[in-house]
Parts: sequence; structure tokens; C-alpha cells
Amino acid sequence: MDYRYFVVYKPFGMLSQFSGEAETLAELGDFPSDVYPVGRLDKDSEGLLLLTNDNRLNHLLLDPLHAHERTYWVQVEGDISDEALQQLKRGLTIKINGKPYKTSGASANLHPEAESELPERVPPIRYRKNVPDSWIALSLKEGKNRQVRKMTAAVGFPTLRLVRWSIESLTIQGFQPGEVRSLEQEALYEFLRIPLLINGSSQGKKPKFHPERNKRRF
Repeated sequence: MDYRYFVVYKPFGMLSQFSGEAETLAELGDFPSDVYPVGRLDKDSEGLLLLTNDNRLNHLLLDPLHAHERTYWVQVEGDISDEALQQLKRGLTIKINGKPYKTSGASANLHPEAESELPERVPPIRYRKNVPDSWIALSLKEGKNRQVRKMTAAVGFPTLRLVRWSIESLTIQGFQPGEVRSLEQEALYEFLRIPLLINGSSQGKKPKFHPERNKRRF
């Protein structure tokens, strides 16, 4: 089968689907009919979204048993405290589908560089002179519905802007909102730290990888 892989910077306000009344992924290009998103980003979230027709990859990334790390750059309201960061790291209780859920341990650190490294959001976050904000990098190996927003709210620092920056070592470095790039299977699997299958078994030796060779515009 001819597997296709597309890395997308999903813009704010766009649905992670191909049909609907609001802006959808269909506006970003003429994708093959059998390609679909791996997971979702909320309409009000931005960043890395994978589209593929590779069902194995879809299963491996979405099955919590495989615990692939996802990193989010999050702008929160207020000067976030060390105690709040420690709470995020230790795990805390949020509500999922109306029931209490204890999050797993996470990596949570101040990341002020995010503001200058990310493209501006359209529309921009409403600026309030007397209300400070902070940027953090939050890495999780789980992905419940609106989990990041619920976690920052639980420690008293509501999310203002949420950008999924990476899955494992695959990032949106250098992307602009709405940009789509195609990747070859070997390059993508290496970024995601997933072994390739050859004749039904995992490939023993990783391929040599040259990111610029394997990256091309869609």
C-alpha cells in the first residue's frame, strides 16, 4: 500500500476534520481521500497534527500503552508559581467525562522563549496590561479530552493559548499556521521513535536519517 504522511500546523479556529460548517483541514490542500488525522486538536488549539492512511501508525500513536510523548507550549494567565509547576509534574485530579481522573506525572517547565519562537496567533490573544501571563512547556504521555487546559486551570492558571509543539522528536519548528509538509515513512517513523516493519517484523537497524532530505513541501 502507498502510505502517505502529512505534517500540518493546524491554525487556531480550524476543526481537525475535513467537513463541517467552520474552517476545516480541507482548506489546507487536496489530500488523498483515504488520509485522516491521527487524533485531534480542539478548534481553539493549534500546532502539530499528523494526517495519514497508515492504520498501524494511527494505532501506535493513539494507544496509551505505547506512551508517546507530546509536548505543548502553553500560555497561561498569571505568573505561574513553582508550586503550580510541581503540581503539574506530580499529577493532579481533573474531571474527564464528569468523573475524577488522576493525571500521570509530566514534565512542566517555564518556557518564555515560546513567545518569540511561535508565529503570532490570528486573531491574537487579548492583551490586558494589568494581567501578566507565562509560557510553559508541558510534556505528557497521555491525551485525555482537553487535558492540558483542565490541568492548568486546576492549578489556578487558565490556558490562554495552546500549541502542540511536538510528538516525540517530530516538531513544527519553522512551520507557519496552515503549512503542510509531506514526509517519507522512514523519516517520520524515526522522528516518532517507532520501528519500521519489514516482512511483518520490526526493522533491526535504524535507517540513516537526513532531515532536510526527507522534508518537502506539500
